[in-house]
Amino acid sequence: MMIKEVEEKVLIALDEIRPFLEKDGGDISLESISDNKIVNVKLHGACVDCKVNQMTLKLGVETIIKKHVPHIEEVNSV
Repeated sequence: MMIKEVEEKVLIALDEIRPFLEKDGGDISLESISDNKIVNVKLHGACVDCKVNQMTLKLGVETIIKKHVPHIEEVNSV
């Protein structure tokens, strides 16, 4: 899969999770994709100081991104 296609699918995944984050006063943006398999995102708003943001990142964001792009190995917050 080409990097542009991966980026488009990751953005679709982020759009899928965004309403849940916005409901709690947060948001998320794509920062970069490394080696076509590691996604780096930035959390915004209430997500920055949330005590469960790493759980949300791994169980929510990473799961949805991997649903759209199965070869993604990891999602990190930067």
